[in-house]
Amino acid sequence: MEYDYLIVGSGLFGSVFAHEMNKIGKKCLVIEKRSTIGGNIYTQKEENINVHKYGAHIFHTSDEEVWNYVNQFIKFNRFTNSPIANYKGELYNLPFNMNTFYKLWKTKTPAEAKEIIEAEKEEYKTENPANLEEQAINLVGPTIYKILIKGYTEKQWGKPCNELPSFIIKRLPVRFTYDNNYFNDLYQGIPLDGYTELIEKLLDGIEVKTDVNYFDDKEKWDAIADKVLFTGMIDEYYNYCYGELEYRGLEFKSETKDIENYQGNAVVNYTEAEIPYTRIIEHKHFEDSKSDKTIITYEYPKTWTKGEEAYYPVNDDKNSQLYEKYAKLADDEDKIIFGGRLGMYKYMNMDQVIKEALNTVKEEQQ
Repeated sequence: MEYDYLIVGSGLFGSVFAHEMNKIGKKCLVIEKRSTIGGNIYTQKEENINVHKYGAHIFHTSDEEVWNYVNQFIKFNRFTNSPIANYKGELYNLPFNMNTFYKLWKTKTPAEAKEIIEAEKEEYKTENPANLEEQAINLVGPTIYKILIKGYTEKQWGKPCNELPSFIIKRLPVRFTYDNNYFNDLYQGIPLDGYTELIEKLLDGIEVKTDVNYFDDKEKWDAIADKVLFTGMIDEYYNYCYGELEYRGLEFKSETKDIENYQGNAVVNYTEAEIPYTRIIEHKHFEDSKSDKTIITYEYPKTWTKGEEAYYPVNDDKNSQLYEKYAKLADDEDKIIFGGRLGMYKYMNMDQVIKEALNTVKEEQQ
């Protein structure tokens, strides 16, 4: 064989795997169907601004091993994710905290806010909530649900909240402090020079071919390596033999504006159902960009159809049961390894993707 490993996809999982295998002397080839490397974390400099081309990616983790791992390659800034919610022109802080409650009810103490929330929860409480709507109201009451959860969630999933399973919202973060930091993790930031630099350093010294669709000549690619790491959709790999898994798609529309500052924040969520996009990203606020212009991106969730880019799996009961059928096929494979969000059909944050990739490397070395 010409290569020890063929890696299909140059996203975070494939790039970490390739880097680690290359380090121990394994010969790897990475093929990527896009013309750019990095998968969905690809960033591109425009107007001296690092633009997140496939949606905002904010690195956060409490895993010290993962944090130390990425810091071998790049330096991070101290960006703190503090999104704003816009509901019918009114602005609210996220996650739900004392600033949010003051805007809603003019409460000034945690005791006042707790009293209102608990009273609302008690009035509308549902035993054994059967759907996401009932579960959310049980957790935070109808006011927060209506203004900050309902419309956004229905846009994100493409279904009414009363048709979504309750387990999607197992819990909702409610803070009785004036803390707008969205994440609770110990470490958080954005790479100083964008995520593409991380991928370039991970793939340094490794052969990479872009604009290559694995399925256009699968037999040829399989024949040149001892093993294949596949990071695409597992159901596509098996030609949808058990049927299609469900994914959500995304569409991004970007604009360059001749002003320095458009919205004053990196992320503004639009939580009313009538506005079709879920959020506007203003990329320069992720870092200290020196530019007299700004670039914004509207993010539109959409129904995924075969042939389009899949962004994240829909991990409800129906799809989880279907995935298990594909997972059994994967378990019987000697040559093929599945990895990443799509290959493992699992929503993962970036730190979790890295951890899974490192665990897969360890398994391969056993």
